[in-house]
Amino acid sequence: MSTSKTVAAVDLGAESGRVVGVRLDQRSVTEQVVHRFDNVPVQRDGALRWDIDTLLREIRCGLDLLGADGPVASVGVDTWGLDYGLVDAAGELVDLPISYRDGRTRDVFEQAIREHGASTFYQGSGIQLLEVNSIFQWLADVRRPDHRLDRAAQALLMPDVFHHLLGGDVVTEYTAASTTGAYDVAASVWATDLLEQVGLPTHMLPDVVPSGADVGALATGPDSPAGLRGTRIVVPAAHDTASAVVAVPFTAPDAMFVSSGTWSLVGVERTSPVIDAASQRANLTNEGGYDGTIRLLRNVMGLWLLQECRRQWRREGRDFEYADLVQQAGEQDAEQDGGRSLVDPDHPDFLTPGDMPTRIREHCAASGQPVPETPGEVSRCVIDSLALGYNAVADDLEPILGRRPSAVHIVGGGARNTLLSQLAADVTGLPVHCGPFEATALGNGLVQLAALGEVKGLDQIRDLIRSSTDVLTYEPRDTERWAHARARFRDIRSQTTSMATGPAPGPNQHQHRRK
Repeated sequence: MSTSKTVAAVDLGAESGRVVGVRLDQRSVTEQVVHRFDNVPVQRDGALRWDIDTLLREIRCGLDLLGADGPVASVGVDTWGLDYGLVDAAGELVDLPISYRDGRTRDVFEQAIREHGASTFYQGSGIQLLEVNSIFQWLADVRRPDHRLDRAAQALLMPDVFHHLLGGDVVTEYTAASTTGAYDVAASVWATDLLEQVGLPTHMLPDVVPSGADVGALATGPDSPAGLRGTRIVVPAAHDTASAVVAVPFTAPDAMFVSSGTWSLVGVERTSPVIDAASQRANLTNEGGYDGTIRLLRNVMGLWLLQECRRQWRREGRDFEYADLVQQAGEQDAEQDGGRSLVDPDHPDFLTPGDMPTRIREHCAASGQPVPETPGEVSRCVIDSLALGYNAVADDLEPILGRRPSAVHIVGGGARNTLLSQLAADVTGLPVHCGPFEATALGNGLVQLAALGEVKGLDQIRDLIRSSTDVLTYEPRDTERWAHARARFRDIRSQTTSMATGPAPGPNQHQHRRK
């Protein structure tokens, strides 16, 4: 490990992106954020779409900055899941990829569940049923008058789009493919039987390659920095949560992770999928991970709610920093039993952009709770609800695993939210370990370095993370004051999930022990 190759980890989130240089320095890993940029979707041709040209330009800007400092051995891109770009026979994009927040899938999702049943989709893929899953977006595309699917030779997931536009092959990476709802995670093949059963074409499914695959040379021009000559495109664990989990410094094999950002991905790491009636009732998803692992998790809407509230307040002339909102939320006088006002973060009403504070107030009013009025009260409602969402996943994992997770590891930008981290400890009754903050970029870069022979597998990657990261731990406090809020939250949430998961579990299936 005496060498110190630099790799470029491109981490694209639904709100922003960054280009990060990752390298090894003796027994630790270092990261250098060389470029940050916003990711702002655009309205085009009647849909909310990703601005690929701007994103690609920003990525190349970051690569040029990194390449100007010295040789860059490889580059890899991780992004959110679900969305895809369609490329024609010449390898060109048919149009700009449509965002999962476009809102086009709700009716399609409901109709598909009615016609085919929730079990058909869950048992065929092992994936949590969400209306924004790729398979339901493809069904929505079948209905579009422009017949965009008919013009496609291949459908590439978002990280694959950028790998291809940077010069790579037309392939898809395994962890990204596994999130689509169109991939059979148990068999590790595309779920072609499922696709044909629901009336979807299968001609557009690309070859699947593993994390760490070399898919080509970075395309460069005469003005490119010398450090980018010879740079390879090495796909990381290309779904951003898969990269983030690579960098979780687990304290025990039964610890739970939370990859916290726009979404919160909450679950455990396993060596094989769990696809049965119990996991379907809990709406747990089985997604592919690095080095033969499976991420058994559930998507919780995450800090999107707070992000969208902030945008609405800015439109109203009130510009808050996130730290200001967390501080105001922490100043709220919570009820003695915890959780004054709660919402289900995963309700479909919260999926699309818009006036999020009003939607939150309407949900609280409809459920007979105190209506949060001030930004501090709304923010506290969001943060309390997210902490309770994490706890609900821990509850649902317990009977499936035969034990309650022993701890919670929060990684990503949301790990900086001190109020959420402490509340997660209080609500779950578990110690919460926070860090690293740049987990996704670190996991991305370390998978590339492993492919280049600089690191030997997942165990050594995590040893490097532990030796390189300062982890902040929050111990649980007075968890019993949250008992009533936990019950209220599960009642609120049950009204959202019944359609996707089938009949609600019996009353004895949610009797979990508390620590």
